[in-house]
Amino acid sequence: MAERAAHPDGGLGSLMATLRTGLPGGAIGLPLLLVALVAGFSLFVPQFATIGTLQSFMYQIPMLGLLSLAMVVPLLSGGLNLAIIATANQSALLMAWIMTATMPAEPGGATVALVIVGALLAGLALCVVIGLLTGAFVAYTGVHPILVTLGTKSLLDGISIYLTRGTVISGIPPIYAEIGNMTFLGLPATFIVFALAAFVLAVLLQRTPFGITVVMAGSNIEATRYSAIDTRRTLIGVYLVSSILCFVASTVMLATFNSASAGYAQSFLLVTILAAVLGGVDPFGGFGKVSGLLVALAILQVISSGFNQLGLSNHLTVAIWGLVLIAVMAVQTLRASGFFSFGGSGKA
Repeated sequence: MAERAAHPDGGLGSLMATLRTGLPGGAIGLPLLLVALVAGFSLFVPQFATIGTLQSFMYQIPMLGLLSLAMVVPLLSGGLNLAIIATANQSALLMAWIMTATMPAEPGGATVALVIVGALLAGLALCVVIGLLTGAFVAYTGVHPILVTLGTKSLLDGISIYLTRGTVISGIPPIYAEIGNMTFLGLPATFIVFALAAFVLAVLLQRTPFGITVVMAGSNIEATRYSAIDTRRTLIGVYLVSSILCFVASTVMLATFNSASAGYAQSFLLVTILAAVLGGVDPFGGFGKVSGLLVALAILQVISSGFNQLGLSNHLTVAIWGLVLIAVMAVQTLRASGFFSFGGSGKA
């Protein structure tokens, strides 16, 4: 990893510059931390290292994982999408409304399938429109993505709460939840959806011209523009892909909760950023892989499940997640200062 100079602005700039230095130990650090956590919890929780715990992981990770994937794409481009939760909730609300409002009293199998497919298409179309408009604002106005997506989040949350009065839309066709909770070869359907989405996104980012231009734009958007690359189209594509991933998350959300609400998953927003940074995604853009995010999600889920089986509060789990991020930043700072140099430079 190339040596990086300290940020001249200090304060938040120094913090972000520290985050850019990457995780201590590089690619091996996260897997080692995951193994250490599993071994540690196994010592104190006898039933931790079991198939049941692994299956619990696979039921709990998909929604947070899909939303984290939706956050990674803008981060790689040097931006941020604070509207991922609001987008997913609005899509879920629209689909839930269509499924409940248009379903006949005694529908046949074909009618149920038609209504569900129509609802899914409407949810996808809504997310595509949100992604295109958000990307166009970012690309053509020059306003920082944080401000644009913060405005989008507020707009979508306001519309969702106004239309539903803050209530939950329930009454999803049972067949939808049954399909969402099916297992294939022991794997939950929602986990398979998450795994496929992660695989497709990894290929898209690492094996296609679009992915290369996203990373280039995140590294240096001006240099990318001077390379005759249409960075505006790239940015629109970034937020379009992010919104489509929000749609996939909303389908999992409907299957998981069997309902939709503007308040679901609101606590996941900062966790998606935490998972991405912990997974080695550069918050300034230009560096990071889906594989790192997957290991980081596993670490966060191991911590959550371990504390849950110890009978500790979920609020304490969130605090521990924050502590993990602070610990990583502290180790990075010590490493950058040469504390771990052992006779050499602390920077790789």
